[in-house]
Amino acid sequence: MGRVYVVNLEGRIYSCKHCQTHLATSDQIISKSFHCRKGRAYLFNEVVNVSTGMKEERLMMTGVHTVSDIFCVVCGSPVGWKYETAYDKAQKYKEGKFILERFGVCGPDGSCYRIRHGAHISGTTSDTRV
Repeated sequence: MGRVYVVNLEGRIYSCKHCQTHLATSDQIISKSFHCRKGRAYLFNEVVNVSTGMKEERLMMTGVHTVSDIFCVVCGSPVGWKYETAYDKAQKYKEGKFILERFGVCGPDGSCYRIRHGAHISGTTSDTRV
């Protein structure tokens, strides 16, 4: 494996909770009203310093999507997923976009989010807007 080059961002930064590697800036947020197995999640136009896993189809609350999990390139921690394909016309806007799950990131103010008490950890991932 080659050397990993890490992109450093400026502004209000979302970073990996485990190693503080920069992942995205707040101006790339599309929506803060997504949900996942472990709590809330944010939809971003672009993220950096992530690697993608295998593509797989997942049944989510808004239908079937082809997604790839994303991982921090420095520490390998899971931080969310990338929407590869949305089959419902109303969901096409998600294609090529990224979800960062709040439990895996620290916010621009430096605070790290915790899994909410009583969060459902197993089962299917949801991406429903509130």
